[in-house]
Amino acid sequence: MKAIQVRQPGGPEALEYVDVPQPEPGTGQAVVRIEAAGINFIDIYHRTGLYPLPIPFTPGSEGAGVVEAVGPGVTEVQVGDRVAFFHPGSYAERAVVPAAKLVPVPAGIDARTAAAALLQGLTAHYLTASTFPLKGGEKILIHAAAGGVGGILTQMAKARGAWVFATASTSKLDVVREYGADRVIDYTTEDFRSIILDETASTGLDVVYDSVGQSTFNGSLDCVRTRGTLVMYGQSSGPVPPVDLLSLSRKSIYLTRPTLGHYVATREELLWRSRELFDDILSGAVRIRIDQELSLGEADEAHRLLEGRQTVGKLILIP
Repeated sequence: MKAIQVRQPGGPEALEYVDVPQPEPGTGQAVVRIEAAGINFIDIYHRTGLYPLPIPFTPGSEGAGVVEAVGPGVTEVQVGDRVAFFHPGSYAERAVVPAAKLVPVPAGIDARTAAAALLQGLTAHYLTASTFPLKGGEKILIHAAAGGVGGILTQMAKARGAWVFATASTSKLDVVREYGADRVIDYTTEDFRSIILDETASTGLDVVYDSVGQSTFNGSLDCVRTRGTLVMYGQSSGPVPPVDLLSLSRKSIYLTRPTLGHYVATREELLWRSRELFDDILSGAVRIRIDQELSLGEADEAHRLLEGRQTVGKLILIP
């Protein structure tokens, strides 16, 4: 079968389209025939070695398709089930996945949507439901609101009743408005810190969701109200330098750096979050925007597009 492999960390050219053996499920595992695989920034971090994996490896963190075979002891799924998953190795025609990490895809949601939604949608869910639970009426800031997580996060925050400031580049402002943001800020020409402090009478915000990192951290910190929260869940502009904890004491700010794995550590939590995500999609509360579909052999081009910020919405690979 065909798959993408990385044999040496590097640029997009490190993604090799190769033949690999057909996978066989072990105890507690299932083989999924992949119909669509999502592209995410974490795949780039794996490819470059920022988040190193044992070499060689098949990249990809999410996919959707049909269960083709199950190993001994599998009770969670059966052959023929439509499923999605958040697990390494989705840039391939087939993947072996622990059965406990497979979630059912309901009727009305196709494989492309499921693959485009799962990782980023689960991230948006834990950020709004658990890391800083939005109950309605909060004033918040979402950086990179036109991105994959940012777009879903904006829609979920609005569905939970938050008042949303959102940053995006000039060409993507209308997209963020479509997602429901109340105040859209063009980060290429406007100073988000000055605007937010001016429009909140210097009070600041209940929570800032920041996936950008190095270039926005200090401004984000300034935008948080007394006893508010700064959630750093990504670093697309680079890692944040070491933080002087005294910088938090001037407003008793809570600072957290969560990661998805800790919020889907049990099957029960994974099923709860995925069920609520798919319900939001089916109800129309969350719309999944797919920017482009590329073939599996075009994974290198998909990475170039994502790294070059040339997308609005999700990139997916079709084996």
